[in-house]
Amino acid sequence: MKICFVLNGRDVEIEASATTSLLSVLRQQCEIYSVRETCGIGVCGACTALVDGVPISTCIQLAPMAAGCDVVTAEGLAEDDPVVAAFADARAFQCGFCTPGFVLTVKHLLEENPQPTDPESRLALAGNLCRCGSYLNILAAVQRASKEHDP
Repeated sequence: MKICFVLNGRDVEIEASATTSLLSVLRQQCEIYSVRETCGIGVCGACTALVDGVPISTCIQLAPMAAGCDVVTAEGLAEDDPVVAAFADARAFQCGFCTPGFVLTVKHLLEENPQPTDPESRLALAGNLCRCGSYLNILAAVQRASKEHDP
Protein backbone atom coordinates (compact mmCIF):
# COMPACT_ATOMS: atom_id res chain seq x y z
CA MET A 1 0.00 0.00 0.00
CA LYS A 2 1.08 3.57 -0.64
CA ILE A 3 1.72 5.64 2.50
CA CYS A 4 2.32 9.40 2.44
CA PHE A 5 3.63 11.42 5.36
CA VAL A 6 5.98 14.28 6.14
CA LEU A 7 9.43 13.18 7.24
CA ASN A 8 11.76 15.79 8.70
CA GLY A 9 9.97 18.53 6.81
CA ARG A 10 9.69 16.86 3.42
CA ASP A 11 6.85 14.92 1.86
CA VAL A 12 7.55 11.23 1.37
CA GLU A 13 5.61 8.48 -0.33
CA ILE A 14 6.55 4.89 0.38
CA GLU A 15 5.20 1.42 -0.28
CA ALA A 16 4.68 -0.88 2.68
CA SER A 17 2.46 -3.73 3.73
CA ALA A 18 -0.08 -3.30 6.48
CA THR A 19 2.21 -5.20 8.86
CA THR A 20 5.46 -3.33 8.21
CA SER A 21 6.79 -1.32 11.12
CA LEU A 22 7.48 2.37 10.83
CA LEU A 23 11.03 1.58 11.96
CA SER A 24 11.59 -0.70 8.96
CA VAL A 25 10.27 1.92 6.55
CA LEU A 26 12.40 4.69 8.07
CA ARG A 27 15.60 2.65 7.96
CA GLN A 28 15.15 0.66 4.76
CA GLN A 29 13.27 3.03 2.47
CA CYS A 30 14.02 6.49 3.89
CA GLU A 31 17.64 5.83 4.96
CA ILE A 32 17.05 7.24 8.44
CA TYR A 33 19.54 5.52 10.71
CA SER A 34 19.10 7.35 14.02
CA VAL A 35 16.11 5.09 14.73
CA ARG A 36 17.49 1.73 15.81
CA GLU A 37 15.94 -1.59 16.66
CA THR A 38 17.16 -2.92 19.94
CA CYS A 39 14.37 -4.52 21.94
CA GLY A 40 11.74 -4.79 19.21
CA ILE A 41 8.93 -4.49 21.76
CA GLY A 42 8.81 -0.75 22.47
CA VAL A 43 10.52 -0.60 25.84
CA CYS A 44 14.05 0.73 25.18
CA GLY A 45 13.49 3.98 23.26
CA ALA A 46 16.28 3.44 20.71
CA CYS A 47 13.76 3.61 17.87
CA THR A 48 12.01 6.77 19.07
CA ALA A 49 10.67 9.28 16.56
CA LEU A 50 8.26 12.13 17.09
CA VAL A 51 4.98 11.41 15.32
CA ASP A 52 2.83 14.51 15.30
CA GLY A 53 5.03 15.77 18.12
CA VAL A 54 4.69 12.72 20.37
CA PRO A 55 7.54 10.25 21.04
CA ILE A 56 6.63 6.90 19.50
CA SER A 57 8.42 3.56 19.54
CA THR A 58 8.66 3.03 15.79
CA CYS A 59 9.46 -0.66 16.22
CA ILE A 60 5.87 -1.32 17.31
CA GLN A 61 4.03 1.32 15.27
CA LEU A 62 2.79 0.06 11.96
CA ALA A 63 3.86 2.17 9.00
CA PRO A 64 0.30 2.74 7.72
CA MET A 65 -0.49 4.50 11.01
CA ALA A 66 1.95 7.25 9.99
CA ALA A 67 -0.13 8.16 6.94
CA GLY A 68 -0.78 11.90 6.96
CA CYS A 69 1.44 12.42 10.01
CA ASP A 70 4.45 14.63 10.64
CA VAL A 71 7.39 12.38 11.55
CA VAL A 72 10.59 13.87 13.00
CA THR A 73 13.79 11.95 13.66
CA ALA A 74 17.14 13.17 14.96
CA GLU A 75 18.13 13.87 11.35
CA GLY A 76 15.36 16.46 11.22
CA LEU A 77 16.70 18.56 14.08
CA ALA A 78 18.49 21.84 13.44
CA GLU A 79 22.26 21.80 13.86
CA ASP A 80 21.94 24.39 16.62
CA ASP A 81 19.08 22.66 18.42
CA PRO A 82 19.31 23.54 22.14
CA VAL A 83 18.56 19.97 23.27
CA VAL A 84 21.33 18.57 21.09
CA ALA A 85 23.70 21.27 22.39
CA ALA A 86 22.72 20.50 25.99
CA PHE A 87 23.49 16.79 25.48
CA ALA A 88 26.90 17.66 24.05
CA ASP A 89 27.67 20.21 26.79
CA ALA A 90 26.63 17.80 29.56
CA ARG A 91 28.42 14.87 27.89
CA ALA A 92 25.13 13.02 28.19
CA PHE A 93 26.23 9.99 26.22
CA GLN A 94 28.99 7.44 25.93
CA CYS A 95 28.44 5.19 22.95
CA GLY A 96 25.64 7.38 21.55
CA PHE A 97 23.39 4.50 20.53
CA CYS A 98 20.48 5.68 22.68
CA THR A 99 21.09 9.42 22.30
CA PRO A 100 18.70 10.18 19.40
CA GLY A 101 15.78 8.63 21.30
CA PHE A 102 16.64 10.52 24.46
CA VAL A 103 17.02 13.81 22.58
CA LEU A 104 13.63 13.47 20.91
CA THR A 105 11.98 12.48 24.17
CA VAL A 106 13.49 15.52 25.90
CA LYS A 107 12.28 17.77 23.08
CA HIS A 108 8.75 16.52 23.70
CA LEU A 109 9.12 16.85 27.46
CA LEU A 110 10.19 20.49 27.15
CA GLU A 111 7.29 21.26 24.84
CA GLU A 112 4.92 19.87 27.44
CA ASN A 113 6.79 21.12 30.51
CA PRO A 114 9.45 23.79 29.84
CA GLN A 115 10.84 23.63 33.39
CA PRO A 116 10.60 19.99 34.53
CA THR A 117 11.73 18.93 37.97
CA ASP A 118 14.16 16.05 38.32
CA PRO A 119 11.37 13.57 39.19
CA GLU A 120 9.30 14.80 36.21
CA SER A 121 12.31 14.37 33.93
CA ARG A 122 12.96 10.88 35.25
CA LEU A 123 9.34 9.90 34.65
CA ALA A 124 9.34 11.32 31.11
CA LEU A 125 12.55 9.45 30.28
CA ALA A 126 11.45 6.14 31.81
CA GLY A 127 10.82 4.67 28.35
CA ASN A 128 14.43 5.18 27.26
CA LEU A 129 17.31 2.96 28.30
CA CYS A 130 21.01 3.79 28.28
CA ARG A 131 23.21 0.72 28.48
CA CYS A 132 26.25 2.86 29.31
CA GLY A 133 24.54 4.31 32.41
CA SER A 134 24.78 7.99 31.45
CA TYR A 135 21.58 8.81 33.30
CA LEU A 136 23.00 11.51 35.58
CA ASN A 137 24.50 13.36 32.63
CA ILE A 138 21.26 12.93 30.69
CA LEU A 139 19.35 14.52 33.56
CA ALA A 140 21.91 17.34 33.61
CA ALA A 141 21.29 17.81 29.87
CA VAL A 142 17.55 18.10 30.50
CA GLN A 143 18.18 20.87 33.02
CA ARG A 144 20.58 22.66 30.62
CA ALA A 145 18.10 22.40 27.79
CA SER A 146 15.24 23.64 29.96
CA LYS A 147 17.21 26.82 30.62
CA GLU A 148 17.65 27.36 26.87
CA HIS A 149 14.19 26.20 25.81
CA ASP A 150 11.95 28.81 24.21
CA PRO A 151 8.40 27.44 24.40
